[in-house]
Amino acid sequence: MGNEPQVAVIGAGIVGLCTAYALLERGVEVRVYEQGVPGNGQSGGLWRIFRHAHDDPRLVEATQASRTAYAEWGERLGVEMVSGDGAVALGPSAERRLPLLQRLGVPARRIDAEELAQCHPLLAAYDGPAVLDEGGGSIRTTATIQALTAMLGDRRVGDEVIGIRPLGERVEVRSGGSTHTYDRVVVAAGRGSAHLARTVGLSLPVQHAAHVRLTFAVRGQAPARLATLQDSSGEFGETGIYAAAVPGNTAYALGLSQTTEAREDASLVSSGELGDLAARAGDYVRRALPGLDPEPVDVRHCWVTLLPWGEDGMAVWESGGLLFPAGHNLWKQAPALGRKLAVAAAGQELDPVLTPSSRLGAPTTLSDATVRR
Repeated sequence: MGNEPQVAVIGAGIVGLCTAYALLERGVEVRVYEQGVPGNGQSGGLWRIFRHAHDDPRLVEATQASRTAYAEWGERLGVEMVSGDGAVALGPSAERRLPLLQRLGVPARRIDAEELAQCHPLLAAYDGPAVLDEGGGSIRTTATIQALTAMLGDRRVGDEVIGIRPLGERVEVRSGGSTHTYDRVVVAAGRGSAHLARTVGLSLPVQHAAHVRLTFAVRGQAPARLATLQDSSGEFGETGIYAAAVPGNTAYALGLSQTTEAREDASLVSSGELGDLAARAGDYVRRALPGLDPEPVDVRHCWVTLLPWGEDGMAVWESGGLLFPAGHNLWKQAPALGRKLAVAAAGQELDPVLTPSSRLGAPTTLSDATVRR
């Protein structure tokens, strides 16, 4: 690996990997701790949606920076990180967000039923409000995780972090098999971040929950183009649907935005609710997506970490050389967030927009929010 690492990153999900790669971009040596398979925790699954649409203009701008970074990194590493198929949103909320997107230079526009059918050939007939985000698409999660992990080489340590603490001007990290000190430590451990924060006296205001995503096979020949989908229209019986294609467009994966509640220790209040959400997703496919076989071929259960000011909320907490990013839907934000974390981990000031008091990702009005308390 060469020089002794100056920075440690705890967690090799998408935020941790993007932070590590951004540090290497800056010439800063890094060590990444991950006890499991990289990208197999909260970042797990075959796909994610890349979309620019948010109520907070600062988050739209952050997403634009991430889209640019995904393109740069994909070209550099020789992988497609985000498809070029676009992102479709249905319903009045899509039209409501459109003026902000256009004002900030996002290539988004209203589309009619004919164009909707062209970019989403699996969808049943629909003639309501529809918006196409041309810069959106399906995130190639597996290829992205593999490419970023490969860049780490022997910088990745397959071990659990037991404890962290500030030690003078350094930070000590104790794992199962070693103890090292660093100039800065970024804790991007998903559900485990709150636990590690408590060891240094921080209480992150996160709510843990779980959700389920199902993958369905495309009937017949895979379409050449298959945009992602967000459906808040209610036209097909649900108002919180999100879906994206797997590579090759041979299958389409879908979930509901609703989650099942977890207690403070992250145990589920009712694990049966995940089955209910899965059944509703299958029913939606039967009504809205006749181009799919309604029997799922894959399922993914996943934890999510929510902040109190909104489902797209994100922030970074600082304490004595430690940085704790937290939030939900971070696949869209990870490259730009990773670059800003790398700046702070290299010794400069954290971008003020990421401080908790900024409430990044808060909806513009309470009625627009899906706030979980």
